[in-house]
Amino acid sequence: MNRRSARPLLLAGGLVIAMAATILAGCGGSTSSVPTAAQTARFDQKLHEMLPVSVRNRGVLRVGTDASYAPMSAFGPDGLTIIGMEPDLGVQIGRILGVRLEFGNASFTTLLGRVAGGDLDLAISAITDTPERARSVDFVNYFKTGTSIVVQRGNPAGVTELNDLCDKAVAVEKGTVQEDLLKRAQTNCDSKRILVKTYPTNSDALVRLRTGRAVAVLLDFPPAVFLVNDPRTRSQYQLASTQQYEPGPYGIAVAKDQPGLRDAVRGALEQLLRNGVYTDVLARWHVQDSAVHQITINSSR
Repeated sequence: MNRRSARPLLLAGGLVIAMAATILAGCGGSTSSVPTAAQTARFDQKLHEMLPVSVRNRGVLRVGTDASYAPMSAFGPDGLTIIGMEPDLGVQIGRILGVRLEFGNASFTTLLGRVAGGDLDLAISAITDTPERARSVDFVNYFKTGTSIVVQRGNPAGVTELNDLCDKAVAVEKGTVQEDLLKRAQTNCDSKRILVKTYPTNSDALVRLRTGRAVAVLLDFPPAVFLVNDPRTRSQYQLASTQQYEPGPYGIAVAKDQPGLRDAVRGALEQLLRNGVYTDVLARWHVQDSAVHQITINSSR
């Protein structure tokens, strides 16, 4: 992920409030509802007092996300509300901290720079915690997964592994760990290089695959599984294989000069992990296989 200068948060239709809404999530017709154990997510005064005074005064944590990555974060059927596992988890974090998490759509490549610069309080956007990224922000680790290869339904190019991508066009979202993975994979291609094409969002990359301008898209395993099982897209895409490349932790990004906020978020997640709400939220979005058993800080180091 690139570090860019801070700029105003771009929102579709104004500020989008993270909510455990009764809105169709587009996955098997299920709805995004409050987890069954949600009543055990209780306000914690000590964690609340760890928040910056400015956050406590306004009662809001400003959260940036790239809403093109279902089931993690994506726009709902109304085209305005951001739904997914991460916004639902944000609702529960907010219950414990006594503030509201407001998710706004933003370019993935700008998220870390805007957190570091104070334009955003947090970034929660399927961000893999890497040593390079952890030099600019701190990460509260809450999830772990790897990279998958998605191809057109029927797999016309016969792609089953990374080496099959040599001399072929591959689409990927700019600034992601998948872009870095493809750079490293070039060493196995001899003179036939992978033709890597980067795009602003994952949705843009998928358009290239769907229209035959790329033979594959690389993305994280949970969004890949969602894509090939969602009734709206499963006729167009399939997994090249079930292999996950380079599994790593997702992290909630927090500015390095906000240790109180970082530790409050960690404390809230630890409570959600202990009381079962964390498990309920992940199961609701069918990503429980990527659950962690411990909430950590900067675990890529």
